Amino acid sequence: MTKHMTGTREEWLAARLELLMAEKELTRRSDELARRRQELPWVRIDKEYRFETDEGSASLADLFRGRSQLLVYHYMFGPDYTAGCATCSTIADGFDGSVVHLANHDVTLSAVSRAPLAKLQAYKRRMGWTFPWASSFGSDFNVDFNVRFTEEQQREGAIEYNYRREAAWQLRGGEEPVAENAAMAGTDVATYTRERPGMSAFVLEDGAVYHTYSTYARGLDGLWGMYQWLARAPRGRNETGLWFRRHDEYDQR
Repeated sequence: MTKHMTGTREEWLAARLELLMAEKELTRRSDELARRRQELPWVRIDKEYRFETDEGSASLADLFRGRSQLLVYHYMFGPDYTAGCATCSTIADGFDGSVVHLANHDVTLSAVSRAPLAKLQAYKRRMGWTFPWASSFGSDFNVDFNVRFTEEQQREGAIEYNYRREAAWQLRGGEEPVAENAAMAGTDVATYTRERPGMSAFVLEDGAVYHTYSTYARGLDGLWGMYQWLARAPRGRNETGLWFRRHDEYDQR
């Protein structure tokens, strides 16, 4: 017998209609938040950033690929990693299906990481992905958008991520999922966590690039297609530790 509450179809429908009202309110609130995102002031970017792409060296404006809007996923793949972050990989699994639709709505979606281009290309082939992925190796791009930090910042508690300052780093108990993720990226926890995930939005207007929005940490949950499905499954996320793997590693467990 199940331990979960059970009921009649009539009882289910009554509860579902009550929940529907809350869902509709959340949808309306989400629409309002989207409007407020679009109303944020634009910040002009005058700094020159260079990236390496499959097509060669590129500026930030070049990453737009002829469109007026650019969405960048700050993918955790540092130069010292042997593989891309497994968590970022599960998010990126959903990019290819969206890229073509966004491109036909004047939006380019691209990942950007600090690892050299050759590493990104090899990993991209392994994963079977086709979305644009640029290397910011040697550029200040990741630093300026708060997804890359130095060992000194980490040690002295000078990291500001997700719009707040973090305490000085030290290895603590209860970090097993982070440690496992670090091991899966072929590095240690300290090195692994000097890279961070995020997404940033940009617009190109009259030849100038403007930064319009950035979000980090759980602000990325909405981009994680798998979690949107799990949120509607009977047991939700039902997580214990780091349960997911890169899509080509499940059979290796």
